[in-house]
Amino acid sequence: MTILGARRRRETLKNVQAERETFLRRSLIAVLFMLAGVVALIVRLVDLQILQHAYFSTRADDNRMRVVPVAPVRGLIYDRHGTVLAQNQPAFVLEITPEQVEDMDQLLRELSQVVTISEADIQRFRERVRKTPRYRGVPLRTNLSMEEVARYEIRRHEFRGVEVTAGLSRNYPLGASAAHVVGYVGGITEQELQRVDERAYQGINQIGKVGVEKSYEDLLRGKPGAKIIEANAFGRPLAELEYRRGYPGRNLYLSIDARVQLVAEQALGDLNGAVVAIDPRNGEVIALVSKPGFDPHAFVEGIDAVRYKALLEDPRRPLYNRALQGTYPPGSTVKPAMALAGLEFGVTEPEHREFCRGEITLPGSSRKYRCWKRTGHGWVDMAAGVMRSCDVYFYQLALSLGIDRMHAAMTGFGLGHPTGLDLPLEKSGLYPSREWKRRVRRENWYPGETLNVGIGQGYTTVTPVQLAQMTARIAMRGAGFKPHVLMAIEDPITKTRETVPPEPLERIELKDNTNWAKVIAAMEDVAHSPAGTAYRIGRDAPYRIAAKTGTAQVAALRQDEKVAPTLEETPVHLRDHALFIAFAPADDPRIAVAVIAEHAGHGGAAASPIARQVMDQYLLGEVRYSPAATQTTTPSAPTAPEEVEE
Repeated sequence: MTILGARRRRETLKNVQAERETFLRRSLIAVLFMLAGVVALIVRLVDLQILQHAYFSTRADDNRMRVVPVAPVRGLIYDRHGTVLAQNQPAFVLEITPEQVEDMDQLLRELSQVVTISEADIQRFRERVRKTPRYRGVPLRTNLSMEEVARYEIRRHEFRGVEVTAGLSRNYPLGASAAHVVGYVGGITEQELQRVDERAYQGINQIGKVGVEKSYEDLLRGKPGAKIIEANAFGRPLAELEYRRGYPGRNLYLSIDARVQLVAEQALGDLNGAVVAIDPRNGEVIALVSKPGFDPHAFVEGIDAVRYKALLEDPRRPLYNRALQGTYPPGSTVKPAMALAGLEFGVTEPEHREFCRGEITLPGSSRKYRCWKRTGHGWVDMAAGVMRSCDVYFYQLALSLGIDRMHAAMTGFGLGHPTGLDLPLEKSGLYPSREWKRRVRRENWYPGETLNVGIGQGYTTVTPVQLAQMTARIAMRGAGFKPHVLMAIEDPITKTRETVPPEPLERIELKDNTNWAKVIAAMEDVAHSPAGTAYRIGRDAPYRIAAKTGTAQVAALRQDEKVAPTLEETPVHLRDHALFIAFAPADDPRIAVAVIAEHAGHGGAAASPIARQVMDQYLLGEVRYSPAATQTTTPSAPTAPEEVEE
């Protein structure tokens, strides 16, 4: 009775109808939610599959197919005879894919037992790893030797994630020779990327840094190509679908004669200095030497900080292009142009004579302005003044001209402003004027300064390129062309060659054109007269040379010094610079040369033999001048009756 009573009591409390209604209501709500979800899903599917089909289809293809830029082959650089100055050579590159390496430090230690790996290589590699996706190979070493490649191939199964690939590397067959002309390439910096069109450098990681490599970067670079690859969801390439060829860079033919360049470098010997040779008929630069040079290969793949610091701190400054950036007092090399200015402005005549007693003083002053020959030259006319390089004659000429007319005449020969040579970083030098001193130094101009400028000293500074251009303009009797090193441009595919036309300069017109011949005759006497300061290089020459020696004073003499110290008595860093300019043949000029030998002493003894060897090589095809004449010191007793200029 108790159990039956309890069951009846529960049935009395349970509302079956209410529970059924609650269940049906909840089921309906759940069904409605499911229907709403299905409708939303259908709407979204319609949107994705129909309305936005084109958009997502393109996005899918972009994820599956990628356009990878392909670097073009950089153009080659040749000299005027076809000698290769810059080329691309096959190179083996050791690459590591970071995501496939478990212990990078251990891998690097093991690899160093197979190939040579420096600390600089490791540092450069780690920097590249931080900037590169982990699934891409990162170069560790470039330009592996065949022996290193062979050693790696034997043990390649031990190095997971390591691969040796073949590519192209920039190479300079002549090494340090002509490095200042050709220049080199190096990695593109962020600052450089901001200055160039990034689209033109897709796939390219190097750019011209100095020299021709920089000046004609746009021609040498070429046009990048591209390849379309299929990649998986992680971006790893699976297959190459299409290849679009780019266009290689143009080949450049320079006016440089590699044989003359090498002769000039060898003739300088251990001296620091510069040699510039120009064809006066068209402005083509035959040789442009700056010594010491440097090995451009060190910069191609990135020079390490230690080696770069050593180059920067080298007291001989091998990275400094003396031919374009070196500014020196021209010394007596300006005297032919000064003589022309004197004749042009009518302040002197070829027959006018001055008496040289070894020094002069200005009225009201006790300061002595000495001639290089302390005992004096006696009576000298214009021709003798040039031939014997009499300072007193040109002191007097400078006073007669005045600084304003001197400035007008000498800047017309190209001094005091860049020549426009198609290489970077050319300096302008300085040919002073009254206005310049007032503007820059806020001082008046003094007569004594006019005397110093008249013999190429004082504030005057020139570059070797400017001296060569001045010489070429005298050789061409006022005509001239802008100096340039680019001679022709070649299409590497069609092999068609386009010659670069010379750019003429404004002609220097004289009232009396016979004055050119008078001054050039005096320059010929410099090399071919026994009394000439360069007779040692002209007496046996098979062609006529028009020349002028020069010596640029580095340290001034005391006023009480009557005799200049000898070269051996002077510390090297205080010795004078030796200068020389010349052109040949004098009656049909084909080459104009300017030489500066730093701290070498006398121009007639140290610089003129260098120029003679350069002219021999270019005009005769061989050096006939005796190497014994290339001495860098002045003998105590000259072996010939010529005068050796201070």
